[in-house]
Amino acid sequence: MTGSAQRPEDVVAAMRASGQWNALWDELAELDPEWTEDYLALATRSWRNGVLAPQVVELLCIAVDAACTHMYAPGVRRHIRAALELGVTGEEILEVLKLATVVGIHSCNVGVPILAEELASRRAGNVVEDQPRSMA
Repeated sequence: MTGSAQRPEDVVAAMRASGQWNALWDELAELDPEWTEDYLALATRSWRNGVLAPQVVELLCIAVDAACTHMYAPGVRRHIRAALELGVTGEEILEVLKLATVVGIHSCNVGVPILAEELASRRAGNVVEDQPRSMA
């Protein structure tokens, strides 16, 4: 998305025309087109306001789409292609992907202590029946 003069009600049409539209949003746009326009106008503002360089915006989008909390492969591909077209190097994209993996370490922060506790409990002969555990 480019051009800060773009009206919010044009965002969905522009995204569809440029191939940036996610088909998963079809029903949302059908059920509440006004809210969808407003939301996407807000969500895409960084592309349109020119504060960040387009290359930076694409790198950030790669990080978000590749993060373990999102893992949206079509978006990763779309933003990598766009970044490369803007002159971002493969090395720069790889560094962003490496940074995005740091979010995944939290899986180990939560899971490894539980695993260690369960293994210690089994070694001690204290096999406990399944009990729901909070991940918080």
